[in-house]
Formats: sequence, C-alpha cells, structure tokens
Amino acid sequence: MGEKMDIGEICNRIVIFATEEMSVKEAAQLMRDQHVGSLVVVREAPVGRIVTGIVTDRDIAVMAVARDFDPQSLRVTDIMTADPVTAKPADSVNDALTVMRQRGIRRLPVATDDGVLVGIVTLDDLLEIVAEEMHSFVQAITNAHKREMRVRG
Repeated sequence: MGEKMDIGEICNRIVIFATEEMSVKEAAQLMRDQHVGSLVVVREAPVGRIVTGIVTDRDIAVMAVARDFDPQSLRVTDIMTADPVTAKPADSVNDALTVMRQRGIRRLPVATDDGVLVGIVTLDDLLEIVAEEMHSFVQAITNAHKREMRVRG
C-alpha cells in the first residue's frame, strides 16, 4: 500500500463500551440501540478506560441465549473474551490485517501500551482502505494505458 497508515490514524475513536458488571441484557440492549455487533469491555482507572475484554452479539447468542441463561442475572464478564488481542496506535494496517487473519477476528480494539482504550478497527474498516488502494492501482494502470495510446498512437 502507498504511504504507511497507522491504525491510530484510522481507528474509530468513538467506541461503544461495556463494563464487566453490566448485565448481558443491558449489553444486548446497548448493541441494539447503538447498532453495533460488539462492545469493548473496560475497567475505569485513573489513566483511562483499560481494555479487559470484548463481547460480541455472537457471544450473547451462543453463551447466554442458547444455553437458556437469564440475561438479566448473567454478567458481561461471564461471557466476554478476556484479555483480547489489541493493536497499538502505531501499528500498520498490514500489521492489523495479519493479526486479524491469524487470530480469526473481525474487530480489534486499539490500546496504548498501558492498555488504555484508544479506539477500535474492524475488518470492514480495513477492507474499505484496501479497496481504495486497489482502486488507485486500477487508475494507475488505466492512466498508463491512456498515456501509451497517446504517445504511440
């Protein structure tokens, strides 16, 4: 890809988050209300919100609903993926894509070395960037072809 883009530059910094103590029902309602498929789970600390997990709509369906647990008494901490893989703001798009491919994940919280939440990047976000790069390649090829036709007739 052209210039190096850091994940910190492209990540979505408006992150819908949950706390470990939140009920699964509240988490599901938050996902519905905010139109998101996941919540980054955080713990408040003096330095900021520390990433402690991630919970997805699939986690809720498979871990709670399919097992017939009470979503009001079940807590996010009971079904979340603890200590999720995160990206650092200085990581490249290629670094993030590699991690997502290797780990089989679609969402990657972005956090500082101290674990403070910075943002989130999704596979859809990265696909959009890669698609733009591919479009630039196609334009370069098309322009080269047009130039050759002008020069050589």
